[in-house]
Amino acid sequence: MKLPLLEIQKLNVNVGEKLILHGLDLTINAGETHVLMGRNGTGKSTLAAAVMGNPAFSVTDGKILFDGENIVSEPPDKRAKRGIFLSFQNPEEIPGVSLENFIRSAVGAVSGETPRLMRFQKELYAKMESLGLSKAYADRELNVGFSGGEKKKSEILQLLTLSPKLAILDEADSGLDVDAVRVVAEGINRYRNGGNALLIITHNKRLVEDIKVDFVHVLRDKKIGLTGGRELIDTISDGGFGAVGEAAE
Repeated sequence: MKLPLLEIQKLNVNVGEKLILHGLDLTINAGETHVLMGRNGTGKSTLAAAVMGNPAFSVTDGKILFDGENIVSEPPDKRAKRGIFLSFQNPEEIPGVSLENFIRSAVGAVSGETPRLMRFQKELYAKMESLGLSKAYADRELNVGFSGGEKKKSEILQLLTLSPKLAILDEADSGLDVDAVRVVAEGINRYRNGGNALLIITHNKRLVEDIKVDFVHVLRDKKIGLTGGRELIDTISDGGFGAVGEAAE
């Protein structure tokens, strides 16, 4: 029997002394796309950070199994090498490091072998073109002076180049116009295959309208309180979280 790609068991996560997640369970298999929704402050980004190993988020109980191995004690770099990728709501600017050099270094760090320059550039430029990014962006400092849409396209470019087993996209549609959302969604669809998986954190349905979604989860009371199909996205989008049984704040 094939093991789940990601299996979270009874996870408790603190930020400082504050308990953010309590007894959270989640299973993601290869080939699946999961969407995570919930009110602001329910812990969606906390879950993403905990899976990636951000030291600011303390796992006090439970397990995070990736390919059947508990990775709770592993640092973020080891998790990345295993094939976990996290995009951020607000990607950091890194002066002095070009977009191309950053991605090439990341590929080398994950694979253990720096890719040959000419082949890497050819493949990178083709992916940039598909995302509507000019080749000139390859020489620009990472995210410095980038618009919100350009930052998100840069992260999808990293996703397509690194090709991780599990991609966690934390509000990849935040601050994007309709055209940019479409381009990002197309990039996500190019990434998807039967051997990888996606966890998409979002507040609305624009990003996932053209993406096949297998499961939708609603985070509440510090755990996943409701799971269903993509119809949940429409229900919440049309009627708010009250439409799925939550009291108004």
